[in-house]
Amino acid sequence: MSDSEDTILTCERSAPGQRLDSFLSERLPHVSRGAIRRLIEQEYIQVHEHPVKPSYHPQPGDVIRIHWPPPTPSSVEPEVIPLEVLFEDEALLVINKAPGLVVHPSAGHASGTLVNALLHHCRGRLSGIGGVARPGIVHRLDLDTSGCMVVAKHDQAHVSLAEQFAARTVAKAYHAIVCGALQPEVGEIRVAIARHPTHRKRMAAVDGRGRDAWTSYRVLASLRGATWVEAALHTGRTHQVRVHFKHLGFPLVGDATYGNRQNKRLKEETGYQASRQMLHAASLGFVHPASGERMVFTAPTPADFQEALAALRLGSGV
Repeated sequence: MSDSEDTILTCERSAPGQRLDSFLSERLPHVSRGAIRRLIEQEYIQVHEHPVKPSYHPQPGDVIRIHWPPPTPSSVEPEVIPLEVLFEDEALLVINKAPGLVVHPSAGHASGTLVNALLHHCRGRLSGIGGVARPGIVHRLDLDTSGCMVVAKHDQAHVSLAEQFAARTVAKAYHAIVCGALQPEVGEIRVAIARHPTHRKRMAAVDGRGRDAWTSYRVLASLRGATWVEAALHTGRTHQVRVHFKHLGFPLVGDATYGNRQNKRLKEETGYQASRQMLHAASLGFVHPASGERMVFTAPTPADFQEALAALRLGSGV
């Protein structure tokens, strides 16, 4: 068994029809539903100290104990890939992820990922919770999103950070450039997000189904045909910022998945075309797993984001 601490969760309210594996995947976003199902089947996850099936429906008052097994050896190879380190100690690492860097190995991305870089940088001192394909990874950023990411260097740090993400106590602020003149200048978007019904690689804002999602924003500057905004994420859904601003009718500059038509119009009006979605995880705040200190980190904006701002400034030439 791993020397990491067990995770204990209590079911506060019933969710008719929700299975245990689904219930836990919402509260442990760093662990895949498939991995959770295997842990239940192998009796690493128990309810009131008794084995259950993945299809078990949690009841109010249920005490769920997760005993994290030792990770199996990783087949991912360390690679020398430059990392912009914002902070590092024995428990964790905070980096400014570069745009275009894949977070973990997947189909079509067997190497050249953040995990490959971390295995080299940390010399194997990374947590194993969540599966061998993504050691140390507590949360993710999209391929073309840059900015702050925290990485756990041992299991206790991983569990602590994952619990903070699940409890929504991690402060996440993003900078984005959206198509159009966004109004009002301060607002909130509270619309659930679910998998798109026909395009399975996309997400969609939906009412009455999906998982609750909450984004608040404020305008930082008006640009030519676009707006620079700061968005605070109070939940952490897949593609949340991109989907929420698409829902408002102001998709991100450079986002071909959710804003192809608006970006074509922006290019026609200004001559500017972004090579990626203009989204940057500007800051990240959480409680240090060992010291208990509240820490906030800020990631400098990458060059292409600054170039987009310069190209779209009011009164600038093209």
